[in-house]
Amino acid sequence: MSTSPGDGEAVPALEPKELKAPAAAPKQTQQPQQPLAPQNPKEQEDPKEQKSPKEHEEQEDPQEQKRSKEPIERRLHPVTPLRRAWAPIAVVIGWALHDPDRTQRQLTRLTMTTLLVGLAVLVPAAALYGFLTWWFTHFAVTDSELRIRTGLVFRRTAHIRLERIQAIDITQPLLARIVGVAKLKLDVIGTDAKDELAFLGETEARTLRAELLARAAGFAPETAHEVGEAPVRQLLHVPPKMLALSLVLTAGTWGMLVAALTVPALLWLATHSVWSVLATALPLLGAAGANTVGRYVGEYDWTVGESPDGLRVDHGLLDRAHETVPPGRIQTVRIVEPLLWRRRGWVRVELDVAGSSNSLLVPVAPREVAQAVIEQVLPGVTVPAALSRPPRRAGWCMPFWWRGYGIAVTDTVFAARHGLLSPHLALVPHAKVQSVRYEQGPWMRRKRLAHVHVDTGANKTVTARLRDAGQAAELWRSQADRSRTGRRVALPDRWMA
Repeated sequence: MSTSPGDGEAVPALEPKELKAPAAAPKQTQQPQQPLAPQNPKEQEDPKEQKSPKEHEEQEDPQEQKRSKEPIERRLHPVTPLRRAWAPIAVVIGWALHDPDRTQRQLTRLTMTTLLVGLAVLVPAAALYGFLTWWFTHFAVTDSELRIRTGLVFRRTAHIRLERIQAIDITQPLLARIVGVAKLKLDVIGTDAKDELAFLGETEARTLRAELLARAAGFAPETAHEVGEAPVRQLLHVPPKMLALSLVLTAGTWGMLVAALTVPALLWLATHSVWSVLATALPLLGAAGANTVGRYVGEYDWTVGESPDGLRVDHGLLDRAHETVPPGRIQTVRIVEPLLWRRRGWVRVELDVAGSSNSLLVPVAPREVAQAVIEQVLPGVTVPAALSRPPRRAGWCMPFWWRGYGIAVTDTVFAARHGLLSPHLALVPHAKVQSVRYEQGPWMRRKRLAHVHVDTGANKTVTARLRDAGQAAELWRSQADRSRTGRRVALPDRWMA
């Protein structure tokens, strides 16, 4: 072997007879001879494929590749510090209201200069607190999770798996609507409280919501942001006049108003104490107002729509809310018929949703319209027209009220009713039944009666009450079989299918 002094590569030696040139050939530049194949294949490289040291370093630097894959962290809307700056001021106000007499005595001792100095310290401190909490709050969307980092002194990082997201709601309080920002609330499996991003720009909140729902539905990260807001088909809209009249015809509203007027008057006749009257009248009036005015403001412009990512519920007069009920997560649909609504044929529809706090579907609607919405919510499910009552001997266990009980079982749903003045009809699809229980107490055993309890995935129970013992035992066995069959043939709970 011979070594070239220029490049340091080992070149195989050639035979002497191969180095001789023909004698008659004209003088010209001699073409270099191709060496034999080297023993090491790595030594044979194409010069065009050799990269410069800079390109080679950029290609093989794992730190650069890792850094390029890191998600971009974003901050909340710049108006967020104004909202969080109220926290220190709220602490001071709460401390002052804890002992009003002592606070009044201390305020009388303060001079105007002391008050101005206190405000000069408190207001900048509150502003600094709001700015720092905003500055140290970041969020980022990765390929598999939503990451939220918060905390000024104690750091907290929430890792929200995208496939565990059940619903994403957008809420806009009155001031947020004026400024043009919105709050994003997330319902996640396995958590009681909602994680939230407050506040984002209204357009950014809708875009982020659409992207997260697309990721949760299984879209690739590269195409999730291109899916956009899913189209909505309106199913129901509650007119404001019907909503107001339904609240007036609610028995609970009149009961609270009567209590707010009579109880303080009786206390005044008995004690002649103004503080006792105020302490009793104000909570009663507040409860009556929350049950009437509060409900009207919250349920105003109630709209239910259907979209590929679930049911859309929009409502609110001052504070707007855009809620999502994920498909396949509805465990129970409950039809409520208050006593004063029967003459008009109105009902209210409530929901039990697994992993979500959304519980109201329709605040008020005619029965036919509500049933049409239910058929859209639970495909293939129809509301039973007739229900079977318990036997007459059930009156020994529950006098008079036993007439409000009833059940019906179809191929798709288990239906049970309770309540005589305000009937509640619960509909449970067979595929959503988690367990079935048979219950019989001593007195019920004597009267040959039993209860059958059906448990759902929302930690709720629907009960067929005071059934004949033989019928209850047969219902218990057959319902377990129907539940297994329903789960086997049920469609997967996949969004945007």
